[in-house]
Amino acid sequence: MKMGLDATELRGRVIANNIANINTVAYKRKYVTFEETLDDKMKEPEIEVKTDEGYIMREDENNVDLENEKVNQAATTLEYNALVSLTNTKIAMAKSVISGR
Repeated sequence: MKMGLDATELRGRVIANNIANINTVAYKRKYVTFEETLDDKMKEPEIEVKTDEGYIMREDENNVDLENEKVNQAATTLEYNALVSLTNTKIAMAKSVISGR
């Protein structure tokens, strides 16, 4: 869960940075990969920031799509909040077991 929280926190910062650079000439949007590495059971999952070089949607070569970034930001916030709630529940359960209730 800690890695998931770390990944969603970093993803939120990267998305905010993309939005902040929406008018920067030739800026390429960044994104965070994490869930993709969870499928590979043989290695530790990695949190990586990558650059999206795949498409250019504007003449100034900036490829940030504000609507897409806002959707990603909302999804990341929901995911982060869910992980925080799950972590709090696990902590409460551990406290309950330790206290004998």
